[in-house]
Parts: sequence; C-alpha cells; structure tokens
Amino acid sequence: MASLNRRTPPSRPARAISRAAFVTLALAGHATAGDDPAGPAPAQVVEIRGTRAGDERIDPGAGARSLPGTVTTITADDIATLNVGRDISNIFQRVPGVVANNIDQGDTGNGFRMRGFATQGTHGADTAIYIDGVPQNIPSSQGGAGHGPAFLEWMTADMIDTVEVVKGPVSALYGDQNRAGAIAIATREGGAATPSSAAVALASHGSRRASLTLSGDYGAVRSLLVADRHRMDGFRHGAGNDRANLFWKLSATIGDGIYSLRASYYRSEYSGAGYLSLPAMEAGLDPHATQYGLPGFGDAHRKSLVFNRRATGDAGWFATAYAEDFERSRAIATSTTQHTFGYDDRRIHGARAGNTWTFGERAVLTAGLEGRVDRGDALRQQYRNGQPTASYVNSQDLDLVTYGAFAQGQYRAARELKLHAGARYDRFDYDLGNRKLPAASTGYRGAVFTPKYGAIWTALPDMEVFANVAQGFRSPAAEQISPSGNPGPLGAPGGRINPGIAPSKVRSHDLGINARPAAGWNVAAAVYHIENDDEIVNTAPDVFLASGRTTRRGFELDLRYQPGRAFSTYLSYGRILRARLDNPLPGSGALLSVPAHTWKAGAQYRAAAGPGKLTLNGDVYVTARNPYYMSVPLARRDMPTFVRYNVKAGYDAGNVQASLAATLQPHRFASDIAYGTAAGLVVSTVPKAQVEAALRYFF
Repeated sequence: MASLNRRTPPSRPARAISRAAFVTLALAGHATAGDDPAGPAPAQVVEIRGTRAGDERIDPGAGARSLPGTVTTITADDIATLNVGRDISNIFQRVPGVVANNIDQGDTGNGFRMRGFATQGTHGADTAIYIDGVPQNIPSSQGGAGHGPAFLEWMTADMIDTVEVVKGPVSALYGDQNRAGAIAIATREGGAATPSSAAVALASHGSRRASLTLSGDYGAVRSLLVADRHRMDGFRHGAGNDRANLFWKLSATIGDGIYSLRASYYRSEYSGAGYLSLPAMEAGLDPHATQYGLPGFGDAHRKSLVFNRRATGDAGWFATAYAEDFERSRAIATSTTQHTFGYDDRRIHGARAGNTWTFGERAVLTAGLEGRVDRGDALRQQYRNGQPTASYVNSQDLDLVTYGAFAQGQYRAARELKLHAGARYDRFDYDLGNRKLPAASTGYRGAVFTPKYGAIWTALPDMEVFANVAQGFRSPAAEQISPSGNPGPLGAPGGRINPGIAPSKVRSHDLGINARPAAGWNVAAAVYHIENDDEIVNTAPDVFLASGRTTRRGFELDLRYQPGRAFSTYLSYGRILRARLDNPLPGSGALLSVPAHTWKAGAQYRAAAGPGKLTLNGDVYVTARNPYYMSVPLARRDMPTFVRYNVKAGYDAGNVQASLAATLQPHRFASDIAYGTAAGLVVSTVPKAQVEAALRYFF
C-alpha cells in the first residue's frame, strides 16, 4: 500500500505490468504462429484499431469506424472471453484508457471515465451512451447518481451484438453528454445469427445466475428472447442484489430495410454497504464492514418499447421511436441513523429519423432530426431510522423537452485524403416545478450549436493519420437552473433562479495514427487536448454559472499482435498529462480526480483439446496516481495504485460450453472506486479473489 503522504511511486504500475508479462507468457505457453488446429479463426481479443482492412477506413461512410478519430469495437465474441460477472461495465475492461465500473453498492449506474473526465457521483455522465439509437443518459437524476448518469444494468451480455466506443465528440450523431465521447451499443437479432441456449453460473459471495436465450425464425420474422435472473450477496456485510431481466426482440427484412421491435423489462432490489475510511481500515477497521453500520438500499423498475428501422446497405433512411417507464431509488447512509433517499419516477419517449445518401464512392451525407420528452418526479428526501421525514434536499416536477437536428458528411478529396464535417443544433425547453422552494419554479429555454471537423490521410500504404477538431456539450441540470437551498420542508419561502445558465461546451483536438507495421501487428496512438471555457460551477450558495474553465490533455498508445489464428496479445497505455480546473475557487483543489496512468495488457490462446476447443484468456488492469485532496487546509494525496488480474478458461465440446474464471485484486484496501474527503480517502473495498464457474447448453 502506497503511503498517502507522498505520491505513488512511478515504479508501482511498472512492477504491476511486469507481473502481467508473466500472465501473458504463461497463457502463451507453446503458442505458435501456425493455424488453430481446432477450426475457424477466432475473433481477436478486442478490436481496437478503429480501422478496417485495406482502403476501407478512408472510404466515406456513415458508421463510427469511418470517423477520423479513435474508435474501439467490441463484438459478442469478445464479450464471451471476458469476466463480465455481476457488472455489465466489465465489457469495457480492455478498451484503452477507459475506467469503467459499478461501485458495488447495488444497481447504481455504470461509471465510465476517459480522457480526464471524472464521473465521481455522476455514474456515466460526460459520455453519451446510446442503445439501438436510444439515448441512455438520464438528465437531472436524483436516484443517487447526479446529472446524466447511464444505467445499463437492464442489459446482459447475451443481448449485445456490438459496442462502439468513440473517443472525443467527433461524431454529430450523438448529443447530450457527448464531451469525453460516445458509446453506441447494438442489440442482437434472433434467427441464425444467435443460437438458443440455457446457462447457469455460480460465483463467489453468493452469486447465482440462470439465463435462457431462445432464438428462432418464424417465416420472415426473427425472434430473440433473453431471460436472466441474478441473485448475489456482497463481499461487504449488508450488501446484496436481486435482479431480473427480460428482453424480446422481433426483426424482419422488408425490401431495403431491417425493421425491429423490442420490449424489455427490468427489476432490481438491492442493498449497499457504502464506503469505508482508508485511515480507519489501516487502523484496524474490518474491510467487510458497513459504513456507519447502516446499509443503503434501493430498487429499480424499467420497462421499454423500441421500434427501429435501418437500411440494409450504406444508403437509405433510418428511424427510431421509443417509450420508457423509468423508476429508481437509492438510499445512501449519511450517519448511524440517517439516509438520503433519492428517487426518480420518469416517463420518457422520443424519436429519431434521418437519411444517408451516397454519391458514388466519393462522398456520403447523413442528416436527421430527433426529439425527447422526459416527464416525472425527481427528489431527494432525508430518512431517519428507515422512515421518511419532512425534510427534503430537493423535490422537482420535471417536464424536459429536448429536440435537435444533426448532419454529417465525408468527402474523399483524393485517393489518400478524406475530409469529414458535421454539426448539431440542440434546443432545451424545460418547465421545472420546484416543490421545495415554489418561488424558484421556472421555465428554461436554451440552445447549443456544436460543429465537428476532421480528416484522414493515408500517409503510407499501411498507415493512416487522422485529426479532428470537435465540440460537444452537456445540458444544464435542473438543480443548477432552479436550486433548492438547504434541506427543509416542502413549500418553504424564498428561492433563486439561474435563468442565464448555458450548456457546458468543450472543444476537443485529436491527432492520431493507425498503422500495420508488419504482419500480425496493429499500432494505434492518439494525442488529445480538450478545453472547456464554460464548465458549470457553484460560485455561491444556490448560484450556478457557466464560468469554470478546465483543460484535459493526454495520449493513448495501443499495440496488438496476432501472428496466427491460435494466439493474440495486446498492451495499451493511457496517460493523462493534465486534468484540472484552470480557475479553481479559493480553498478548492485544482486537479480532477482521474488516474494519470492506465495500463491494460492481456493474451488469448485457443487450441484443440480432446473432442473440443480450449480458450484461455488473461488480462491485467492497472491505474495509478489518481489525485485527491484532504485536510484543512487542503493537501493533495494520491490514491493507492489499483491492480486487477482476470483469467478465464473456456471449453467447448459439442453443444456444451463450460468456463471457469477468476478475478484477483491483490492490493489490500485498494479499489478503483474511491473518493477524496476532508477526513481522508474513502473506498468501496473489493475482495482479493473472486471465482465464477458457468455452464451453457446450446440447442
């Protein structure tokens, strides 16, 4: 454990990576560059290049992989080799420079940090997340998660076809929260594309799971039904979760379009053990303990219906329409007798439609419109001894209407050069009813314009250079427009309105390469510089202004090597050189709490073994030099280096698939889920070892 009185020595992540080398070598074993004797070529560990073979990257296209930026694609085959376990955030564990996690306090959202954007307390904000064209970020959430969180627990790995992670706001197809970047998830279809199966899994700390996937063709209609039930206890005392997921998708190809209709239902009841003080644990506090001896609690219910139409080829019209009933609560312990209970009860519906035109092989243009209506209640109430009191932190009746237009095009100006341009125009039409301070009830009208520019140049036959300058935005939160003051009863006098607050915009600059220097090698690298001249900050009690300035700067390097069909390996490094407030308020820290170093490495080996096929995967993940502030006056410290190893062995024989996986986190008290406070660092402790065994039968 690194001392909190000095910076984490730089040798710590280096030593962790050296240990990872032993994992890689052990998995490599007798791997050779020859063909896999067991049959067809497997997918790579994860497709990180953001490219396609040959000239396809420089060809004009409407998809994410044609963008002049860093794009990571994760496939269903990739996900099958991961230790996803109880946290769907684990599907991102091999993406360079990304810190993704659930805080193990129940279904409280999916934290996603990259490029120096910190999501402490916001659980996924600053990254726009879409699933089948439906935005997942929830504005002005009070269910214990802040403004713009994403809740992906309604998904399971069996539902996912592909995931595309776009670094930076370079794509005009994604709107609110697209500052660090965007994630586009596509769900699977039924029929021949997906086999039917039944699976069971048992894991450490009382985790037991059963899932069923039914896939079939019924005439021209393809059907996919996924049912999943997951119960788990926690590593900590008083923690646990009971979750049920149901997903049904019907798809059909009609003419030049693929039409789908999907419905989903999700329910969860959970309790969480809260955070523990690192100084207290070092003094002897049990890391299994519950914060204040009072577990948090909550539940969630989510029902959705989504219609989609997409073209079968590069050109054609697309449309999405959706409706959702979203309800979520989370109670966080604040003392030995008190909780703060957050609650969202929202009804959300919206639509998106547009068209893509191609002009020979030289150009492509996509344009469209979208709108979203979000109505319901958002509140935080104080509970004492498990019972609600008359004291509220806030309580708002929300009527949030957003709509906008987007356009994006690419033009191949020469054989070696492709130009990219796009723009969005988004408007906000809010009516905010402040039940706590009725005088602060208000309407809000705002708008934001965000252009994007970029280019890809084939500098060498096996190397592309890309660059982009793009703007992204984050909408203002209801609490920033209509603050609620100190905790108290509903209907209190007074109140303040901040009608002039504007959306927070960033300007991002990227420069990178994608290269294939030799057979089996892929190299990707990018540097970025992000400026935010109007970060929303709290300058005085109940006064929010778009006046804070932040700067983020860093680089990422990713190496992939696959000499043959049997073996592949990767190593990535993300370095944040600057992530800070440029004009911090007096008495506050300037550095943002994000790790300066993020290392990821791993290997995969597949071979015939007896009547079936054996697949071995090993991964290591390291974050280091994550700053925080404590004490009065403030003193800067660094969080302990966090190291996680994942290993997984899978065996396929006939219709049966078995797997055994382990997650090892050897540093005592360390966690990638930690917060700095005036009294010191608080962490959500994790077990040193977790094991999962799973069995799946295909039919």
